[in-house]
Amino acid sequence: MRGAHASRKKVLPGFGLTLGYSVLYLSLVVLLPLSALLLNSTGLTWTGFWEAALDPRVIASYKVSFLCSAAAAFANLFLGLLLAWVLVRYEFPGKRVFDAIIDLPFALPTAVAGVALTALYSQNGWIGSIFEPLGIRLAFSQIGITLALMFIGIPFVVRTVQPVLEELEADTEEAAATLGAGRWRTFRSVILPELIPALITGFALAFARGIGEYGSVVFISGNMPMKTEIAPLLIMSKLEQYDYAGATAVALMLLGISFLLLLCINMVQRLSRKRMV
Repeated sequence: MRGAHASRKKVLPGFGLTLGYSVLYLSLVVLLPLSALLLNSTGLTWTGFWEAALDPRVIASYKVSFLCSAAAAFANLFLGLLLAWVLVRYEFPGKRVFDAIIDLPFALPTAVAGVALTALYSQNGWIGSIFEPLGIRLAFSQIGITLALMFIGIPFVVRTVQPVLEELEADTEEAAATLGAGRWRTFRSVILPELIPALITGFALAFARGIGEYGSVVFISGNMPMKTEIAPLLIMSKLEQYDYAGATAVALMLLGISFLLLLCINMVQRLSRKRMV
């Protein structure tokens, strides 16, 4: 036992070395860029900062970004769970190809995805032309933004839920069936509680990715101020106008709101795990 314990200690270097490397890596990748962002805002007074960050056009862009990101993440909860369930519980021809296609949004350049989605959902596109006579405009609307964010966010939910489904043993489901539980009750009482932490994690990842997404949304949104203009696009517009302080103010406000929302999501996830234990 002592030999095994000693060998286990020697697998990784000492605490000081690993902690130092972790802090260095975190500083280079996360803390320094955030510090540079804060330094760029020093040219603004508090009054100027709040005026730039709370301009009516900027607030409208916040609403578009957060509402569409939340709607896309909620939709991906159900679609991602369904896709993960099919991949884990069923065998069918072309399953490996189907599994690989889910990761396509990770590899596809976001600008290419934006052009493809715009061509597909525009009024002359394959899908957009079906809804246009009904008075439903998909492209150049918040619906189109949500569809684009669903496209880039779906892999986060699937890849988070899939391993949990693979680790679930069938014994508990069989026991529930022998006790007279139907399929829906078995899923609701036995399977779903195990999946809730993974679903919350997938939602948080998809939501966070959607808030900062630019390439796949900039084409399909139409970029109409006060209607379909997203916050990242507004930041880019200010940078092109050499308004670095204003762009930094919007970015800091977006970062702060995102951090608070993700913090709340993480707290809900932790509470759900404690209840399961």
